[in-house]
Amino acid sequence: MRGLFGKIAVVTGGLGDLGYATAQRLREEGCKVILVDVQPDTEGKATLINAFFVQVDIGNEAEVKKACEGIAAQVGDAHILVNTAACFIFKGVDATEADWAKINAVNIGGTSLVAKYIVPQMRKNGGGSIINFSSVSGFVGQSNFATYNATKFAIRGLTKCWAQDLAPDGIRVNTLCPGYIYTKAFINSCEKLGLDIEEENKRASAMHLLNRQGTVEEVAAAAAFLASDDASFITGSDLLVDGGYLAK
Repeated sequence: MRGLFGKIAVVTGGLGDLGYATAQRLREEGCKVILVDVQPDTEGKATLINAFFVQVDIGNEAEVKKACEGIAAQVGDAHILVNTAACFIFKGVDATEADWAKINAVNIGGTSLVAKYIVPQMRKNGGGSIINFSSVSGFVGQSNFATYNATKFAIRGLTKCWAQDLAPDGIRVNTLCPGYIYTKAFINSCEKLGLDIEEENKRASAMHLLNRQGTVEEVAAAAAFLASDDASFITGSDLLVDGGYLAK
């Protein structure tokens, strides 16, 4: 199955819609999957797909180090890392020091810390694949989204730097950039911003050439592709799964 069978995959933000859909797709393709999330798995989502679960704050280096060591000891050295974990703070110039500290600690710092401790495992395996989730928000400016967009631009920069650094180790690093995807995070964002969910869905759909928001399954399929041998000559790239959002 495209070289994924038996591979060990770590998915951060694993209880979120995008992370969980990606984990489910990787399980279907034969991977052993570890869900990593700051929230407890109260719904038993890991059990439902026969995956492992680790609760960890990826913004805390000590927790990340312990978690990654535990993954190696209990499951094995990881071949695949999918960084979907994200903090959603949408503010412009009014963002506070606390806002910046919180979003940077997760979206940039957390992504970096998990990679720091998973990459040595990949080296032991002779290579691997890292998929960092950015967004169309990592390509364009959006009103009152400065905090979020800045981190998504940064993720693309990190990816290109890591692709150069890790190529000699046989580790590919790519960015997956979704457009608007209908998720709980989308709904929560609408509620935080005081927007009508149905109207915002129509507005968001109209932004895409395909005139709809994407599904988590479509994003998960793209992540599985980047993780697989089918993408063996792809590194340092941005894969847009945006329904034509940036083509308009």
